[in-house]
Amino acid sequence: MNLEMNQEKLLVLLLISPLLFAQSIFLFLDAKKKGSNAWFWGIWGLIQTPMPLLFYYLFVVRPFHKKRRTP
Repeated sequence: MNLEMNQEKLLVLLLISPLLFAQSIFLFLDAKKKGSNAWFWGIWGLIQTPMPLLFYYLFVVRPFHKKRRTP
């Protein structure tokens, strides 16, 4: 197994890390505001992208908007 860190891998790591960190912060703060397992969404947002954003939209944002619209 090649565990060597070459220049391309380092560049990708430096570009992806801030994206994952920003996604995690956004998911955590928004889930906390909506009362929906903030730590779960924040940690999952640190691990991968874009699936946490898609699932967050499907399971938290859409039902939240539907609940708000009903009188």
